[in-house]
Order: sequence, then structure tokens, then C-alpha cells
Amino acid sequence: NPRSTVGTTTEIYDYLKLLYTRIGKTFSPISGNEIKCHTTDDVLNFIKSLDEKTKIQLFVFLTPKTNYKDLLDTLLKQGFSKIKINNEIQDIESVTADSIKKDSQVYLLIDRFTTDQNPENLSRITDSIQTAFFEGNGTILLEYLIENKFIKKEFSNRFEADGIEFERPSVQFFSFNNPYGACKTCEGFGSVIGIDESLVVPNQNLSIYEGAIACWKGEKMGEYLTDFISTASQVDFPIHRPYYKLEDKEKELLWKGNNRMMGLNTFFKMLEENSYKIQYRVMLSRYRGKTTCPDCKETRLRKDANYVKINDKSISELVVLPIDELLTFFENITLPDYESTIAKRLLIEIKNRLGYLNDVGLGYLTLNRLSNTLSGGESQRVNLATSLGSSLVGSMYILDEPSIGLHPKDTERLISVLHRLKKLGNTVIVVEHDEEIMKTADEIIDIGPKAGIFGGEIVFQGNHVDIINEEKSITARYLNGKNQIAIPERRRKWKNFIEIHNARKNNLQSVHVKFPLGVLTAVTGVSGSGKSTLVRDILYTKLKRLVGEIAVNQSAEIGGDISKIKSVEYIDQNPIGRSSRSNPVTYVKAYDEIRILFSSLKQAKSLGLKPAHFSFNVEGGRCEQCQGEGTVKIEMQFMADIELVCDVCKGNRFKEEILEVKYHHKNIADILNLSIDEAIDFFGKNSENAASKIVSKIEPLQAIGLGYLKLGQSSSTLSGGEAQRVKLASFLNKSNTNENIFFIFDEPTTGLHFYDIEKLLIGFNALIENGHSIVVIEHNLDVIKSADWIIDLGPDGGKKGGNIVFEGTPEDAVNQPNSITGKFLKEKLIVNYQL
Repeated sequence: NPRSTVGTTTEIYDYLKLLYTRIGKTFSPISGNEIKCHTTDDVLNFIKSLDEKTKIQLFVFLTPKTNYKDLLDTLLKQGFSKIKINNEIQDIESVTADSIKKDSQVYLLIDRFTTDQNPENLSRITDSIQTAFFEGNGTILLEYLIENKFIKKEFSNRFEADGIEFERPSVQFFSFNNPYGACKTCEGFGSVIGIDESLVVPNQNLSIYEGAIACWKGEKMGEYLTDFISTASQVDFPIHRPYYKLEDKEKELLWKGNNRMMGLNTFFKMLEENSYKIQYRVMLSRYRGKTTCPDCKETRLRKDANYVKINDKSISELVVLPIDELLTFFENITLPDYESTIAKRLLIEIKNRLGYLNDVGLGYLTLNRLSNTLSGGESQRVNLATSLGSSLVGSMYILDEPSIGLHPKDTERLISVLHRLKKLGNTVIVVEHDEEIMKTADEIIDIGPKAGIFGGEIVFQGNHVDIINEEKSITARYLNGKNQIAIPERRRKWKNFIEIHNARKNNLQSVHVKFPLGVLTAVTGVSGSGKSTLVRDILYTKLKRLVGEIAVNQSAEIGGDISKIKSVEYIDQNPIGRSSRSNPVTYVKAYDEIRILFSSLKQAKSLGLKPAHFSFNVEGGRCEQCQGEGTVKIEMQFMADIELVCDVCKGNRFKEEILEVKYHHKNIADILNLSIDEAIDFFGKNSENAASKIVSKIEPLQAIGLGYLKLGQSSSTLSGGEAQRVKLASFLNKSNTNENIFFIFDEPTTGLHFYDIEKLLIGFNALIENGHSIVVIEHNLDVIKSADWIIDLGPDGGKKGGNIVFEGTPEDAVNQPNSITGKFLKEKLIVNYQL
């Protein structure tokens, strides 16, 4: 959900809240002094620290009154006998209300005593201190005699200073999911609808003088820019410096302004005040968007929660640190003995959980990172670290491809974490394709021999040594080197390219890079190095804008041979259809040909059936009981819904008269139940033009290893990797070499076996042969070694990444000492496998 973060998911933030509640110290934002709330024990300990027989007087201040008569009467009735007026102690009975002047300082004497360690005397002093706190509304005054001179010392159990009353730390005080602790402006979301900086300054490479401010353009609005430039020299503002190079204080001046110049905030406030004019409303809407909350700066907490600190750090400062830096902070934290005792158990939990996150390769994340922005692999590893932190024993963990999105460098750390789970007494079952994880497994269960209807058997069960000698297992053939994903005989040469200049977003450090056209380019780097930011957020969105498809903010400059590209396709692992009616055969447009074929049969013509009658998406030929679904969902209100096979069509989706129409003894439902391999054999035996069109439509699915899928299989049952390959197949049907599509694949090997990767590369090469260009974001070394060009980001993740470490061929990458990818790629470029 929108409030879930890495910190809340792993429960680390819960421990942090408790830690700050227990030992956090509140500091005044005005004086910087620590806010202390005195207790009875604090006062008593101070008294004990004085020399024996020290004379002490305990007072409370009486609030000035216009008439003291009622107050004095009340005090007498309560048993008090003396007050001090302007340093003179008098009996209450002898004081008249008229004798107290308005500017007099009046104190009530609570008790007099001398210091000693007599328990009875200490008990009396304790009672007096408690009474004083009550009568003085939380503030008391001690006067103790040293060398015939009274020294004054004030104590207060009120949490205030510098005219500010501070909140006492509590768990709710640090919770952005609680109305008490959440920022009042954004209600704990960290963002609000306001003026979006990226829309106001779309091209941060420009200076203010060059027109970086988009809203200060044109004849009328340009006057605001002219006024700003004319006064910039008076406040020493660098109008010729690019916006992204401005210091924080300079950006603050641009936005907030001062008494000499109008800032952007004032400008937009003026627009809002004149929003009754349509042109101003239109202009405001142009620059509105989801933007950082101005009060909490995305920390989501109320501002005064940051007054509470541990080792000079507020909780908001900690949650924005990368996890590896946060772990270092807690490993080096220094606390007084008393606080260390209180925090000991909490610190163990915090350091353990941070350590697990770091161990599974997520040290670049922050605790404030939204859970819904994590990739699938990151989410799974966060959950794994959470499970490790809970220290369960005797449990069974089932992990579905935990190596998703993981660089080979981090796979080793993941393996050590899995073994740590095992050593705790747990059972760990991993569904995995990664070779390194297979090698370290105690037991391997290989299912096959192939996929779909050609699989479902236990091919092998045993350890890694035994599987290498197994003949039936396809997995074994790739592990022992009998089957290999071959290294290309030659790397394709290129001369045309797309060029990105000054790419700056997230952790990218003003990156300059070329993306070749007409070849297979792999963008590599460890997790968090900036690959997706560079390719998806900058390259893809800019190219889409240049081909007129979407508008985009300019966080980089783009150039090169853009005219060579006709369209851009970003292919990720999102489902190919949103409904259960979508399936592979409809996605590649083969079902249209199948419906045409059935409607052309004599029997169909005699019944007056059209192609639409053979569609399960529209009324006519479909079963209306299940509306072409084949199943009926029974809502169970308070229990999970039940899905049953339709009792009218028996799961066939169509009416009986439609099912009576057959092509070579198969009706439309039989056709949809064929696998792609079976369908190619079935239609390939027939010479009709319609049958050959169907074969040509579905052959690409077979070519990229999806021959086991059924034609009518619901797209909701496809894995992410299968959905991605179905999308790829749909483009293999478009053989027009003048199309020049720029393809971007986001980790296409997710969920793929060695055999599937080999088929995938065949599909990639077919696209390139058709004149297209491919960029893949990838960690898989078999794909990387097959690429014509590598762009390696790093050297590490998070703040330590965002730079181009290497550009070149795979052979050159292995000689690049700064490239972590090159180090692991070296083994894959050895042609002869060594077992």
C-alpha cells in the first residue's frame, strides 16, 4: 500500500520508534539545548549531593493576582503558613492583600529542611517535592545556603523551553501511519499535489538566463524572468549556472525569493489568487503534480519528531541513509551506560535485520523506500531478510526465484543467507534456474523433460555431482557442457547510435553514453547501479517523446541518429492482457485467422455463422451461462470465491451448434485446447491458405520456446517471462525491415531455463536481422556474453553507483578492472567448459 516502506515491512522501523521513545533526547530548535523534564528523584538526588546539614528552602511561584485575598485564605486552609514577597519571608496571617504590589514576586514556602541521610527525613522531603510540583504547576524553586548566601536552583517537570512546549516521545509520536505522528500537511504520505519542480524546470541543463524556468516564457510571463535577472546581481545569484549545479541555498532563493526579488512560490501564489481567470487556471494545471511535501520533505513525520535525536541524528535522518551506511552507524553508536542497558535488546534486533538486508544485496536501499517501488526480486529479498530477522526455527521456506534481478556478485551473498536459514534448523526449498544456486544445493529435483504438456515428470533427484552424469535431464546437459549457449562467432559492427548526455536522475552522475542501433546491447551492473533509471526513465521516455507518443521531462539531453527509429517498444513482464479472456493466440492475432477459417466451412455457411460466432468475447456463439469464460465464479461473501466449470457448456465456452462445426474432426474448443506445437502440426498438414496463415502467426511462439502453451490458455496463468516472450513473438510476425523498432527488454531471462534462454536469443537475433535494435537490462551472463555491445554501470549500487564503468564488447569487458560484471563474465567467455 502507499504507506508501506522497507522499514515497516522488515519491522526495523518499529524497533527504531521504540529506540527513540526509550533513549531519544529532545533538543530545542532555537537554543539547541537538551529539553529535560525533572522528576522527584532528580530533585532528591540533587539534594543528596549537597553537603550534610545544608539548609534548604523549597518554594513555588504564585501567579500574580489582582486580588490576593482569596488566594491567601485558601493557602491558610491548606495548611501553608509562610510566603516570600520580594525576598522577605512573612507569615500568611500577617499579610494583607493590599500590601502586595502588582510587580511583587510572590513565592509560597512549601518546606524547610536540612540535608541528611535519615530515611524519615528523606521521606518527608520526597513528599514536599511532590507537593511543590503540584502546587507550582510543574515548576519549583530550591534555595540552599552556602557560606551564608542562598543559591537558587529551579526544577520543572514540564517539557518546555524557549517558549515552546515539546511533546514527550512516544511510539505513536514517530509513526507516520498514526494521525498523532503523521505530518499534518501530507498526512503521512510524504507527497502532496502541488507545484512540481520537474515540470517548472523541465531541462535542468539550462541556466536561468537560458530559460530553464518554463513558466517564465512568452511576452507577458517573460517579464518575471527579466525582473529576476535584473536583481540577481544584488543577491549574488548565478544566473548563468545550469540549474542542476545550483547549491541548495541558491535554489531556495529562486523558489522562496526575498524582499528584493520574487520567487517562484510567490509567482504561483499570484496565479492561484487570480485563478478566476481561465488562462491562469490552465497555467496552474500545467505545473501541478505529485511533489515532495514542503513540510516533512518526504520523511512523513510531524516536524517536531525530528527534535528528538540519538547521537545527533533524528529518526528522519536515519531512514534516508542507505542500509549499509545505517548499519555502520549502529555498529559504531556510542551511548552512556544507562542508555546502553535500555537499548541493548533493541540494538541487537536493528543490527541483525539491517545485516540481513545488506547480506542479500540490498545495502543500497533506504528504510524510507516505498515498498510498491521495489522490483519483484527486491521485494522477495526484503521478505527473506524479514524472515531471517524473526529467527524462526523448524520452519519451511519456499522461495520462488530469489535471484531475480540479482547480479552474480550478490548471488554468492544470497547463497550464504540461504545456508544460514538451513543452519538455524529450517527447510529451504528454492524454485530456481541459477547455476550457482544449483551447485550449492544439497538436493536437486529436476522436473521435465520439457515444459507444459511435455513436462510434469520427475526427471532427476539427487545432488549436483550426480545430476551432471544424468542423460535424460536437459538441465544436466547444460550443467555438464554437452549443451551450451554458444558465444557468437562475431560481434555485429555498428555506426548509427542514440546518444544520451548529462543523464541525472536518482543516482545517475551526469552520464554520457551511446546506445548502438542494429545490434544487441546489454546494460549491466549490480543491483541499484542505475540501469533501470538510465534505460527506462530516461532513454525510453525521451525516445517516446521524440516519436511524438508522450511528453516527458528533460533530465538529460538526447541526440544521435534518432531519425533511423520509427517506434519504441518497452517490453517488461507485465501481463499481456488484463482479463481472463486474453490468451497467446489472441495476442499474436492468430485467433482472427482461426475464426475466419471456421466461418468459411460449408457447415458454418449453411448455419449462417460469421467469424464473430466463433469468438468467446461477444454474444452470438459463446455460452451465455458463463459468457465464454468456461467457468462460473460463485461469490461466497465472507469466504473465498469458488470457481466451477460451467454446467451448460462443460468448460467448452461455446453453444452446442457452434461446437458441431468441425475442421478435420476438431471443433473450435478442441483447437483452443491444442498446444502451440500440436497446432503447428495440425494446421501444417493442411494446404489451405487460411491454415498456412495460422501457422505463420503462431510459429514465432514456437521459435522462442513457448510451444508447450495452449492456444486458449488464459494470459493470467502465464509467468512474467512467458508474457514477455509472447510480446516478443508478436513482433517477430512483423517482418517489415523498414519498421526499425527500438526494443527495450527489462530482464527478459527472469524465470527462464538455459534451454529457454537459448530460444530467447534466437528471437533476439531474428529481430535484429529484420533491421531492429535491442537494448536489454540484464544480469544473466549467457545473455551478456551474447551481446554485441555492453554498457556497464556502477561500480556499485546506490550512492556508489550511477557511473559508466565500461562501454564495449564482452571480450574487452573482462579486461576492465573496475567492472564487477567483467570479472564474472570472464568464465563464460571460455569456450571449453571445465567440469
